[in-house]
Amino acid sequence: MSGTDARDADLKKELDATLRARGELGEEYESALVESFLEKVDQRIDSAVDRRVRRQLAEQQMVLARGAKGGAGGDSWGERFGFALVSLVLAVPLSAVAGAFAGMTGIVAAWLGIVGVNVAQAVRLKP
Repeated sequence: MSGTDARDADLKKELDATLRARGELGEEYESALVESFLEKVDQRIDSAVDRRVRRQLAEQQMVLARGAKGGAGGDSWGERFGFALVSLVLAVPLSAVAGAFAGMTGIVAAWLGIVGVNVAQAVRLKP
Protein backbone atom coordinates (compact mmCIF):
# COMPACT_ATOMS: atom_id res chain seq x y z
CA MET A 1 0.00 0.00 0.00
CA SER A 2 1.50 3.35 -1.02
CA GLY A 3 1.62 6.43 1.20
CA THR A 4 -1.35 8.03 -0.56
CA ASP A 5 -3.45 4.87 -0.28
CA ALA A 6 -2.63 4.62 3.44
CA ARG A 7 -3.60 8.26 4.00
CA ASP A 8 -6.84 7.73 2.05
CA ALA A 9 -7.63 4.63 4.14
CA ASP A 10 -6.94 6.59 7.34
CA LEU A 11 -9.21 9.39 6.17
CA LYS A 12 -11.97 6.89 5.33
CA LYS A 13 -11.62 5.40 8.83
CA GLU A 14 -11.89 8.90 10.30
CA LEU A 15 -15.06 9.54 8.32
CA ASP A 16 -16.55 6.21 9.41
CA ALA A 17 -15.68 6.98 13.04
CA THR A 18 -17.24 10.45 12.75
CA LEU A 19 -20.44 9.00 11.29
CA ARG A 20 -20.64 6.33 14.03
CA ALA A 21 -20.07 8.99 16.70
CA ARG A 22 -22.85 11.10 15.20
CA GLY A 23 -25.17 8.10 15.37
CA GLU A 24 -24.28 7.49 19.01
CA LEU A 25 -24.19 11.12 20.20
CA GLY A 26 -27.10 12.48 18.21
CA GLU A 27 -27.67 15.50 16.04
CA GLU A 28 -26.77 18.06 18.73
CA TYR A 29 -23.07 17.13 18.32
CA GLU A 30 -23.20 17.00 14.52
CA SER A 31 -21.58 20.39 13.89
CA ALA A 32 -18.73 19.68 16.33
CA LEU A 33 -18.10 16.29 14.72
CA VAL A 34 -18.16 17.77 11.22
CA GLU A 35 -15.79 20.56 12.25
CA SER A 36 -13.41 18.03 13.79
CA PHE A 37 -13.45 15.91 10.65
CA LEU A 38 -12.97 18.95 8.42
CA GLU A 39 -9.98 20.04 10.52
CA LYS A 40 -8.39 16.65 9.90
CA VAL A 41 -9.08 16.95 6.17
CA ASP A 42 -7.64 20.47 6.22
CA GLN A 43 -4.50 19.20 7.95
CA ARG A 44 -4.12 16.51 5.29
CA ILE A 45 -4.48 19.09 2.52
CA ASP A 46 -1.96 21.42 4.20
CA SER A 47 0.48 18.55 4.60
CA ALA A 48 0.14 17.57 0.92
CA VAL A 49 0.58 21.18 -0.22
CA ASP A 50 3.65 21.61 2.03
CA ARG A 51 5.23 18.47 0.55
CA ARG A 52 4.56 19.66 -2.99
CA VAL A 53 5.94 23.14 -2.31
CA ARG A 54 9.08 21.68 -0.71
CA ARG A 55 9.53 19.35 -3.69
CA GLN A 56 9.10 22.23 -6.15
CA LEU A 57 11.61 24.38 -4.26
CA ALA A 58 14.11 21.53 -4.14
CA GLU A 59 13.71 21.00 -7.89
CA GLN A 60 14.20 24.72 -8.57
CA GLN A 61 17.31 24.77 -6.38
CA MET A 62 18.67 21.76 -8.29
CA VAL A 63 18.07 23.53 -11.61
CA LEU A 64 19.74 26.69 -10.34
CA ALA A 65 22.68 24.72 -8.95
CA ARG A 66 23.13 22.89 -12.24
CA GLY A 67 22.94 26.20 -14.10
CA ALA A 68 25.62 27.73 -11.86
CA LYS A 69 27.92 24.77 -12.50
CA GLY A 70 27.41 25.19 -16.26
CA GLY A 71 29.62 28.28 -16.39
CA ALA A 72 29.49 31.98 -15.79
CA GLY A 73 26.12 32.94 -17.22
CA GLY A 74 26.33 30.90 -20.42
CA ASP A 75 29.95 31.75 -21.21
CA SER A 76 30.16 29.63 -24.32
CA TRP A 77 32.40 29.99 -27.32
CA GLY A 78 29.33 30.23 -29.56
CA GLU A 79 27.89 33.12 -27.59
CA ARG A 80 31.16 35.08 -27.68
CA PHE A 81 31.63 34.37 -31.39
CA GLY A 82 28.04 35.35 -32.18
CA PHE A 83 28.32 38.60 -30.27
CA ALA A 84 31.58 39.52 -32.03
CA LEU A 85 30.12 38.64 -35.42
CA VAL A 86 27.00 40.74 -34.85
CA SER A 87 29.19 43.63 -33.69
CA LEU A 88 31.25 43.50 -36.87
CA VAL A 89 28.18 43.24 -39.10
CA LEU A 90 26.61 46.25 -37.40
CA ALA A 91 29.90 48.15 -37.50
CA VAL A 92 29.66 48.66 -41.28
CA PRO A 93 26.37 50.62 -41.36
CA LEU A 94 27.25 52.41 -38.13
CA SER A 95 30.54 53.57 -39.63
CA ALA A 96 28.79 54.71 -42.81
CA VAL A 97 26.14 56.70 -40.95
CA ALA A 98 28.68 58.18 -38.51
CA GLY A 99 31.03 59.11 -41.37
CA ALA A 100 28.21 60.71 -43.36
CA PHE A 101 27.07 62.90 -40.48
CA ALA A 102 30.27 63.63 -38.54
CA GLY A 103 33.16 62.64 -40.79
CA MET A 104 36.24 61.00 -39.29
CA THR A 105 35.24 62.08 -35.76
CA GLY A 106 31.95 60.19 -36.13
CA ILE A 107 33.70 57.06 -37.41
CA VAL A 108 36.13 57.12 -34.48
CA ALA A 109 33.24 57.61 -32.02
CA ALA A 110 31.29 54.73 -33.59
CA TRP A 111 34.27 52.38 -33.39
CA LEU A 112 35.00 53.40 -29.81
CA GLY A 113 31.41 52.50 -29.00
CA ILE A 114 31.71 49.13 -30.77
CA VAL A 115 34.95 48.33 -28.97
CA GLY A 116 33.46 49.47 -25.67
CA VAL A 117 30.43 47.22 -26.05
CA ASN A 118 32.66 44.24 -26.89
CA VAL A 119 34.95 44.92 -23.92
CA ALA A 120 31.93 45.20 -21.62
CA GLN A 121 30.62 41.87 -22.95
CA ALA A 122 34.01 40.21 -22.47
CA VAL A 123 34.30 41.50 -18.90
CA ARG A 124 30.74 40.36 -18.11
CA LEU A 125 31.47 36.83 -19.31
CA LYS A 126 34.72 36.40 -17.38
CA PRO A 127 34.36 34.39 -14.16
